[in-house]
Amino acid sequence: MSGFSEDPELTVIASGKLLLAVTDADTYLLPLRDWLAAEDFLRGRVSLLRPSPEPGHMGALADVLVVALGSGSAGAVLARSLTTWLLQRRADVKVTITAAGGRRVSVDVRRARDVEAVVREIGALLEPSASGEE
Repeated sequence: MSGFSEDPELTVIASGKLLLAVTDADTYLLPLRDWLAAEDFLRGRVSLLRPSPEPGHMGALADVLVVALGSGSAGAVLARSLTTWLLQRRADVKVTITAAGGRRVSVDVRRARDVEAVVREIGALLEPSASGEE
């Protein structure tokens, strides 16, 4: 899994944005980015997030995607596109989606079969939490 959860700098997420981390990022992150960016509604909203390099090291490879979602329907588009992408993988791939406040949903091939449940869960991530976080 991506190392973003250990990096406090990457857990600060603006409202309306989601972080997507995928198992085996070296293999699956760029194909996932390309897949999501091909969606008309998500075009221009998906970018790679590169962690800050360690002192004395060159820049690190990206291991997380940032998806900026402006409207409510963007979450449904993301969820449907993500589930389709997962169902087409032959390997056991898992994507973890993190929203503001650290709220998370993990989706793998088995869970992706219930598209409507994934749509609901990602939609819930985009709503302010009950604790008042935005």
